[in-house]
Amino acid sequence: MADNLPSEFDVIVIGTGLPESIIAAACSRSGQRVLHVDSRSYYGGNWASFSFSGILSWLKEHQENRDIVNEDPAWHEQILENEEAIALSRKDKTIQHVEVFCYASRDLHEEVEEAGALQKNHASVISENPTEAVHSAYLPSEDESLCTASCEMLTEQTPSSDLETALEINNVKVTGETKKHDDKTCMKSASEEETSKNVPTTEGTALQPKKTRITYSQIIKEGRRFNIDLVSKLLYSRGLLIDLLIKSNVSRYAEFKNITRILAFREGRVEQVPCSRADVFNSKQLTMVEKRMLMKFLTFCMEYEKHPEEYKAYEEITFSEYLKTQKLTPNLQYFVLHSIAMTSETASNTIDGLKATKNFLHCLGRYGNTPFLFPLYGQGELPQCFCRCKAIIDQFGQRIISKHFLVEDSYFSENTCSHVQYRQISRSVLITDRSILKTDSDQQISILTVPGEEPGTFAVRVIELCSSTMTCMKGTYLVHLTCTSSKTAREDLEPVVQKLFTPYPETETENEEVEKPRLLWALYFNMRDSSDVSRNSYNDLPSNVYVCSGPDSGLGNDNAVKQAETLFQLICPNEDFCPPPPNPEDIITDGDSLQSEASEASVILEANSETPKGSASLGNPEEASQ
Repeated sequence: MADNLPSEFDVIVIGTGLPESIIAAACSRSGQRVLHVDSRSYYGGNWASFSFSGILSWLKEHQENRDIVNEDPAWHEQILENEEAIALSRKDKTIQHVEVFCYASRDLHEEVEEAGALQKNHASVISENPTEAVHSAYLPSEDESLCTASCEMLTEQTPSSDLETALEINNVKVTGETKKHDDKTCMKSASEEETSKNVPTTEGTALQPKKTRITYSQIIKEGRRFNIDLVSKLLYSRGLLIDLLIKSNVSRYAEFKNITRILAFREGRVEQVPCSRADVFNSKQLTMVEKRMLMKFLTFCMEYEKHPEEYKAYEEITFSEYLKTQKLTPNLQYFVLHSIAMTSETASNTIDGLKATKNFLHCLGRYGNTPFLFPLYGQGELPQCFCRCKAIIDQFGQRIISKHFLVEDSYFSENTCSHVQYRQISRSVLITDRSILKTDSDQQISILTVPGEEPGTFAVRVIELCSSTMTCMKGTYLVHLTCTSSKTAREDLEPVVQKLFTPYPETETENEEVEKPRLLWALYFNMRDSSDVSRNSYNDLPSNVYVCSGPDSGLGNDNAVKQAETLFQLICPNEDFCPPPPNPEDIITDGDSLQSEASEASVILEANSETPKGSASLGNPEEASQ
């Protein structure tokens, strides 16, 4: 198939992250010839999602952490005398300080394999040719397209005799806390949980089913039920990405679930925040006076632009200080600041805080009682949705000419990025045995903001996913923690982890009640944030080479959509950004047009030269011919 690859394209996109995938789809929809390539063995780059064995394979790649040297210098022969090559790096330097901890009990002598585990895919080249895609495209499922590795990686590296064994290879540390595998952590099995749902139980009842704990072997065996995101984000129900998914009709490739609750962390405990009108008036946390205060303030925030006299005098102060002037109780100030505006005491001024609050309220009610949606199978589904119309090619080495090049930041070499100053994102992924706020339903999807304790530290965003999101096995929760880095990810996030969760204790009585959810597995890493880097910071880039950044630390995806639209307009000025595809029923092939020519002519004459009703929705002739 690579032998028939054209030697010239309008646009070449390198990388399959969300911005690159949106741009590639938009250019293709506009009739551009697009070649979309990625050297990685999985979709999404730092936007990817992995099964459990996939994340172990990803960890192994970062442990090796060595640059790949091109053994075949044949590509040098493709460079002409008047041309200068821009070297791209095969070494991913966007991930640092990786540390893994396994707390679940393990049988280290048992050979465990993930059920239905697949071999790692080879690096692929993606050609955006809609016609070719119809006949020959094969888009792997979320499990097939992710890299997999030996599921025994961590267990093989951890001798059973050691209390704590750490393997550190090139800035990657994998730690197995094997001493804690003799404890009695309890967890209902799936069958027991279903059986006990409708059976009334009391403490000490003899008929109460005995709980079983989740083991590392179970996590390995059920590894394909996990979809672990490298970047943790949600979609605002009226955000730019939702609008783009609907406009482009790409939404048909994805499914979403509504975030069911918004939480707050106050005085050492987790509690639910009322945000809709019904939640406010049904809340038992607020007094009647507080309910009226909150509703009055939220009503003002929805139309604050109409009342500049209410905030103009406070524009230069922080949003936290502004809230103190609004006759709100400390309880309400905390809820508005951290759980509705989702900012901190020092991070936002009054205008930014009012805008964030209005955006939150504006998104309420479109799809549920909270403003947020989460894609089933993880954030990594979204780049793949924009890649659905592409054919996969398994060979390369050909000289190809293009008018425009879009390159994901991580592909540039050290020489190109020598003057770039990057920020960092601290990330943690946890597998736990129950929710941080237990309720009658075990299928809650929650977001929680934990404020920074000390001045200069950043708030930590916590997103907890249940098994109905198709991101974890039944009986477990997948928890994502994110903040802007000030130190390593573990140093930034472990204090919050210790507040909300507990590892397996070394000793445990049979009927001991555990107040916090228990950790089964934990991953910490720092990710590069290139979202605020100016193109001028890169060295010696030609004018037709554009840069796409990786994920930012924000909750939503607006930055990726804005970036994609801005770059698209530079390539295709005055073109519609990612228009919907033509209706298949309105596409006329050459054969059909010959047969229907006479009848269409008669219809036109009878309509007194008016356009026939059916032809008003005909697709672009170029798209139809493709």
